[in-house]
Amino acid sequence: MSARSRSGELLARRLRAHAPVFAALGDETRLALVGKLSAGPSLSISQLAAGAAVTRQAITKHLRVLEEVGLVEAARHGRESLYALRPEALAGARRSLDALSQQWADALGRLKAFVED
Repeated sequence: MSARSRSGELLARRLRAHAPVFAALGDETRLALVGKLSAGPSLSISQLAAGAAVTRQAITKHLRVLEEVGLVEAARHGRESLYALRPEALAGARRSLDALSQQWADALGRLKAFVED
């Protein structure tokens, strides 16, 4: 197996490992929730639902999806749960996309060298 082939296989494994994160972020409402949570402090469901076009129940379901893939975590604070973003889950997915981008840049570089020679 060539080094390029091993590298491609490793990248494919990394992307598959992060596929649930990408799938969760593929929903507009969940992406908006991640955006709100990335701004700073932990927020309650009521705070996250403020101004949203969906119900609190829908926000709760979306938060569960985000929690299942490790993008957010909930902590009880009195009678309510406060949700916080887990940036390390995003960082892992980002590293996979960066590696994919680098692989694409390398392929374009090889094509350019081939055409110019």
